[in-house]
Amino acid sequence: MITAEETREEYICRHIGLVHTCAHRFKGRGIEYDDLFQAGCVGLIKAADGFEPERGLQFSTYAVPLILGEMRRLFREGGTVKVSRALKELSLRAVRAREQLAVELGREPTVEAIANVLQVEPAEAAQALCAGLPPLSLTADDQENEGRSWDLPTPSHEGAVTDRLALSQIIDRLEERDRRLIQLRYMNGKTQQATADLLGMSQVQVSRRERVLLEWMRQELTG
Repeated sequence: MITAEETREEYICRHIGLVHTCAHRFKGRGIEYDDLFQAGCVGLIKAADGFEPERGLQFSTYAVPLILGEMRRLFREGGTVKVSRALKELSLRAVRAREQLAVELGREPTVEAIANVLQVEPAEAAQALCAGLPPLSLTADDQENEGRSWDLPTPSHEGAVTDRLALSQIIDRLEERDRRLIQLRYMNGKTQQATADLLGMSQVQVSRRERVLLEWMRQELTG
């Protein structure tokens, strides 16, 4: 959930790795990565506005189906996300509306509230906000994003598991450290060494435990 110390944009950017992870699974299927990213951002914004932590779900569990849904919509419509002059102008208006509402409400406004001001559908407002959100590179090495890495696992049988895992709540049945391990590796895109450092394990221990967990989840998912 959005904390008192961070803005809505910071909250969205903190979870932008989910969009990269989802976009990665559609690479090479006929739609440009940037278009997939922008569509996914629409889903991420909807998730940020609709997430209810009191329901007991992890944000990633709630957000990923919405992100994937927007990407699949892009395939169904057979087009690309075009940032037209009209969308750029709407994006500027959306930013101004968000800033004004934030002052009036004393909190970050929802997409629905911004849409009401703009007199457009919520989906249009979300897309306008996304148009002004620059994508982070998969390996952000600039000064501002130093230390933030979106390294993704290479395609393999593990990748097939994570594709299905993204739409499943099975991750919530794991023990806390196992759940954290899977989230770091396949939701946050951390390398095994980075995961090991965060969990106080060795890279070898992470690798072995990861294989065990993936096999167990594969069996659970396939019945």
